[in-house]
This record gives sequence, structure tokens and C-alpha cells, in this order.
Amino acid sequence: MTPDQASRRRDEVLTRLYAEHAAPLMAFVLRLTGGDRQRAEDVVQETLLRAWRHADRLGGQEGRSPRPWLVTVARRIVIDEHRGSRSRPTEALGHDLDLVAEEDHADRVLQVVMLREVLRTLRPAHREILLETYIEGRTVAEAAQQLGVPLGTAKSRIYYALTALRAALADQEVAP
Repeated sequence: MTPDQASRRRDEVLTRLYAEHAAPLMAFVLRLTGGDRQRAEDVVQETLLRAWRHADRLGGQEGRSPRPWLVTVARRIVIDEHRGSRSRPTEALGHDLDLVAEEDHADRVLQVVMLREVLRTLRPAHREILLETYIEGRTVAEAAQQLGVPLGTAKSRIYYALTALRAALADQEVAP
């Protein structure tokens, strides 16, 4: 058999295999992949490619269905993909590339600079209470103790400081 004849023979076998077995094979692989149609199509395509490579063995089996061979190959492809995905880090697979991309921090830096400028415009008592509670992470009671003021005074300073901060940010056209 010449190479051209062998190629034509493989193409005929593949065409027949596709016509007879692609739909049932796809249904089988969809179950194996949990309904992931894209993955199932890839597996069926790889299975039929392997069938094309082995067309000499599959085409010469008169009376025997190639479906068991196709199902076995498809199942092994799915198993190999599953094992491979567990053994490699996600980044190596090319999945979730959005998680790898770096975030642009320019807006955040600009907001911090503007917030610092606005904080400088506040009265020192308001700035101190905001720094103690929001920046240092202290409770109102802890901030009051740290600043040496009564708890009620600290609460009212926070209220008036936040009101002044909102107004100053609004003047600067910065969202709080």
C-alpha cells in the first residue's frame, strides 16, 4: 500500500468512526467531565485523532465494534488530564490567568495622598481621634484612654471628625 493509499484509508476509517461513534462518545465523555462541554469536545477530538493514528488496527476489525477501544482511550485521556491537573500548579496549566495579573495601584496611591492632604485640614483633635481609631485600629474606649479624654468626648469627636472629613472630601471631589 502506498503512503497516499494509506492516508486515504485512514481518512475513510476516521470518517466512518466519526459518523458512527462521535455522538455516543460525546455523551459518554460529557458524563466523565461533569458536563464540561468544552473539555468533552477536546477529549473526543483527541480520541478520534488517536483513532486516526491507529486506523490500520481499527479499520481491519470486520465484525468487531471499535467503540470499546474509543471509550477506553477517552476514559484514559480524562483520567490523565485529571491526574496532571492535580500534580501541577494551577499557573502551569494556564487557568486563572486573571489571578496572576498585577493590579494597578495608581488610583489607590492617589486616594491615599489626597486623604492625607484632607486630614491635614482637620482640627488636631479630630485628626488624632481618626488616626487612633481608623489607622491604629483601636476601639473608641482605647482611643479615649490613649488620648486622655472621656469616652463621651471621644465619641463626639469621632462624629464631628467624620462629618468634617466627608465635607473636606466633598470639596476635593473625592469619594469617601
